[in-house]
This record gives sequence, structure tokens and C-alpha cells, in this order.
Amino acid sequence: MISENYWPAVYAIAEQLANQKTDGNELKKAISYLRAYGNRENGGAKFFQYLRILTRNGQSIGHSQNTIEYYRSLEAACKEHLQPYQDDVPAMLQILGWAARLMGYYKSGGSTDFVQQPEIPSRKAEIAAVLSGQDLQIGGILDATITNIKGNMVTYTMLDSIPTTQKEPKKANSLSVGQEVKVKILSVKNGRPSKVELIE
Repeated sequence: MISENYWPAVYAIAEQLANQKTDGNELKKAISYLRAYGNRENGGAKFFQYLRILTRNGQSIGHSQNTIEYYRSLEAACKEHLQPYQDDVPAMLQILGWAARLMGYYKSGGSTDFVQQPEIPSRKAEIAAVLSGQDLQIGGILDATITNIKGNMVTYTMLDSIPTTQKEPKKANSLSVGQEVKVKILSVKNGRPSKVELIE
């Protein structure tokens, strides 16, 4: 059974290819390639190389004037929606297989408006809301509260809800939970501080 997590990629690829009037047979050929060679080392990554080669050489290997556009559409849709599964070939095959089935539905005017978007867990939504109003940069100074100390691992919570835990072998013993401090941002990942330095 296909994982619920794969459906957004399935719908997105099917709708994108249908809207661009991509020939479904080209998608099926790509699936056949992945099924035949996906079990090799780096099979997922090589699938994207295969799509690039098709696009690059589409004028000479295509069987019609439209083939090159089919290849371009296919490569673009897969890069946008399938690349996160590059290391999981069985997942790629499930997604592409269902996308191939759904393309006909979209081409006939069907929609998936009935599909509920996956809910973002409330904690993630809370963090996203806090970060949306921030422009956090490396070198920036933030007020933080120490919310946990376990051994030499210290958790700094910034902006009232963004925690970062890191090793503080030289400072942990002199800190206490609830202490208000200032930290300097040393790195940012996905818009949130991933490493900070205690400055006072």
C-alpha cells in the first residue's frame, strides 16, 4: 500500500504533466527504466541523470517534434517533486506509478480539490509562525532562556519557542535552568538558529 506521505508528490506530478500535455507513454518508459536499473548503486540519482540525458538529446532521439517538450516536462516535474525520494527507489516507483495512472484523470478534467492537505503538526506550525516574522542572520544577537541542562548539553530557547540544544562542556556547570542569557547566532538552518554561542 502506498504511504500517505507520497500522495502530495503523486498528485503534483500527475497534474503538472497533464497540464503540460505530456505523453503518458514517456512517463511509462521512464518508470520502466527505473524498474530495470533502480536496484543498482545510486539508482535513484542515476534516474535523474537519465532524465537529463533524454532532455539533452531529445531532438535527435525523439520520434516527434513534441518529444523534447515531453522530456523537459518530465525532468522538471521529477526534479521538483520526486528528488526528496532519490535514495528510496521503491518510493519513487510507487509515486511515479500512481502519477501515471492519475494523468488520464487530470487530462479528462478531473481535479483533486477533495484531497485534504496534510496537517502541519501544531508544534511545527507554532515554530513556523514565530519564524515568519523574523529575519535571523548569522551574527545576530538574541535573548534566550536556558530551558534544560542535561550533563554538558544545554538547551537555549529563543523567541519564546525556538529551542537549540548543544554541548557546553566548559559552561554547563555555571548555568542554570530559567537563566536569561544572550546568544549569538553561529548558523541558521531552515530559517531557524541551529547553533548559537553564549555571549553573556
